Amino acid sequence: MFNSDTELLFPSRVISELGNLRGAEWQELVEKIDSLPPDHPDHLAFVLMMIRLGGCLSCNADSFRAMRGCTQCARQTIRRFRGNDQDLVEQFKEAQREIERNLLKHEKEA
Repeated sequence: MFNSDTELLFPSRVISELGNLRGAEWQELVEKIDSLPPDHPDHLAFVLMMIRLGGCLSCNADSFRAMRGCTQCARQTIRRFRGNDQDLVEQFKEAQREIERNLLKHEKEA
């Protein structure tokens, strides 16, 4: 089955759909990230975090997640996250650190 909302990895276009799912701290983060260009390191870190939380790497065209689409999958992922908003923000900060390390690594190689 084909779903036009399904992509290979978490799509940036879904970020704006996630803001109202949790508290003020989460909503503030989502609004900040949604206003950034797609190549901004913080935007990339948010996408990386969502890929990990949602299990995008193990999703395939025949999976239930793919049939529902990325928007619904991401919304469910955030709603079902067992930690609080601060835990989600910490997940984001971990992804930020990883993006920064990789960017520095590639700058040194260039």
